[in-house]
Amino acid sequence: MRKIITISREFGAGGSAIGTEVAKRLGYEFYDKAIILRAAKESNIDVESILKWDEKVPANFGFAQSLFDFYNRPLNEKLFEVQKEVIRRIGEKGNCVIVGRNANTILKEFDNSLHVFVHAAPFWRIEHMKEKMPDMTEAKISEEMRSIDKARKKYCAYYTNTEFGVADYYDISLNSSTLGIETCIETICNIARS
Repeated sequence: MRKIITISREFGAGGSAIGTEVAKRLGYEFYDKAIILRAAKESNIDVESILKWDEKVPANFGFAQSLFDFYNRPLNEKLFEVQKEVIRRIGEKGNCVIVGRNANTILKEFDNSLHVFVHAAPFWRIEHMKEKMPDMTEAKISEEMRSIDKARKKYCAYYTNTEFGVADYYDISLNSSTLGIETCIETICNIARS
């Protein structure tokens, strides 16, 4: 049985909803942005600052930054290190579903893990997000979608030297616009149980 499930996702593809339901059906703990808040408490970093730097890379980074120690690094790098430690501790306990935060890379060497990538066609993602963002136009949702996906790609490349959404870094990739949310949930649960 798979005791750790990580779900990486395109914005609007339903990854959080899928992860929540998978955790519920398997009786696992569910973790997403709450990891950041937990990391903040453990490192005495201001929560507002953490939310500001969530899944973002430094504006100007270079070789010299790697020479600084933990306490001299920019806040977002400190946050990633603390968050990474929190994710590893969650992974060690097992029986969890973790959405986002590069958990697939952080926990890649853990046995009994399943790393999932959820993606969907852009038009489907826009329709899906209309329900969650009723005050936004389709154009605004589309712009938000591109912006968030771009930030996730940069974040993934910067902190893990991997490529967001590339099959090499996941065990399975699911297209929620083709399969539907329910089939994605059932597929992940079936694989986790086998």
